[in-house]
Amino acid sequence: MSNGDLYTILTNKEAHGGKGCMVAIIKGVQSEYVIGIINRIPEVVRENVKEITMDMANSMHKIARNCFRYASRVIDRFHVQKLVNDAVQEIRIKYRWEAIKEESDAIEEAKKRGISYRALYLSNGDTKKQLLARSRYLLFKSPKK
Repeated sequence: MSNGDLYTILTNKEAHGGKGCMVAIIKGVQSEYVIGIINRIPEVVRENVKEITMDMANSMHKIARNCFRYASRVIDRFHVQKLVNDAVQEIRIKYRWEAIKEESDAIEEAKKRGISYRALYLSNGDTKKQLLARSRYLLFKSPKK
């Protein structure tokens, strides 16, 4: 449908996907254009909107603020999850680099002392470095898996 184009989609959540669910599909996300289209809906109807779920784009905030003044704005779950996942991934990578450096330093220190290096293994059988490498997949799996 989109061929790379972006759309602003208005739906009525109370219709549960049935008749009256689709309110409008507007080609584009440019705030001024979308506001112009949405403002064709009578203000009394727009004032009945209680909640708007949207992404974090400034244009969407502007559209919501201008067209649906009395509605509460909620960021959609997908975008919140992506932010959290990205933040956790960034921290995991930081700790992994720290673990790599820590292990490299320990190997170097063992060489200086003339002893062989023995990595510390955690209760699951991984070294800290291995756990941080594998944890990318573990962190976001279902607890059942």
